[in-house]
Amino acid sequence: MFENLIPTQKIRQKIIKSIAEEFDFVKVGKIGDSVCGRSIDLIQLGSVKKSTIWVGAHHGLEWITSLLLFEFFYDICKKIKFSKNICGIDVKLKLENRGVAIIPCLNPDGVEIALNGFKSVPKITLPIKNIKDEFSAKWQSNANGVDLNHNYNAGWEELHRLEQNNKISSPGHTRYGGKMPESEPETKALTDFCRKNNFEYALAFHSQGEEIYWDYGEHTPESAEKFAEIFALMSGYNVSEPEGLAVGGGFKDWFIEEFGRPAFTIEVGYGKNPLPLEEFPKIYNKIKKALYFCALV
Repeated sequence: MFENLIPTQKIRQKIIKSIAEEFDFVKVGKIGDSVCGRSIDLIQLGSVKKSTIWVGAHHGLEWITSLLLFEFFYDICKKIKFSKNICGIDVKLKLENRGVAIIPCLNPDGVEIALNGFKSVPKITLPIKNIKDEFSAKWQSNANGVDLNHNYNAGWEELHRLEQNNKISSPGHTRYGGKMPESEPETKALTDFCRKNNFEYALAFHSQGEEIYWDYGEHTPESAEKFAEIFALMSGYNVSEPEGLAVGGGFKDWFIEEFGRPAFTIEVGYGKNPLPLEEFPKIYNKIKKALYFCALV
């Protein structure tokens, strides 16, 4: 459905509008705004009282995760509308008692920079001097030069020291975690939204590597590893553990530490970011059954 689209803010808004117009049971809104004032959009299905949260595009170059979430959301909406089952499960009936809240793109400014260069952030001056536009091809951070997935309050101090040891001490295209946890409007919007809702678990979609991460510290629930193993079995992905600068500071880590509930990082696809658009059907079809499992079981 969306495999040929480049998910700029304008295109994402059109997708959300078209989905809402086609399916009257869909709820749409936003959880906040980015540094540059772009909306951080929300689409929801099913019960809001017993729901899970799925988040795409923490990183600019990983915009393909937004398309993946839109594709899945549209697929499951069609099954509800036409009363179709998945593996014998009545989707419409199931989602009367549980729900899915999806944030397709947490980092709209970073995605715009990655797709269209620094002209995409006219309202601010990037805190990086003498930056060349071709540098946008490496851009993972938000418009403040902060890596959102290093900006959560979960082992942030230790990660910050590790960043400094690796000579990452100022805003840049990746891995700088900011001056303090939740310093960025995007991460603050997401953490506030999670605190206001009773999400059963969280999924954070990144690219690439075909891996799933599930563990973080002593608050990790025992059920998380089994969930990850089932997801891996259904998708062909590997259950893995992050290392070095990928440990701590992330949304998955924060959710586990804050609530003591399961959270997972899913690295979709395989190759070099940004993953090519022509790979999207293959990426989506490989993971689709596992996503149904996440939504319905």
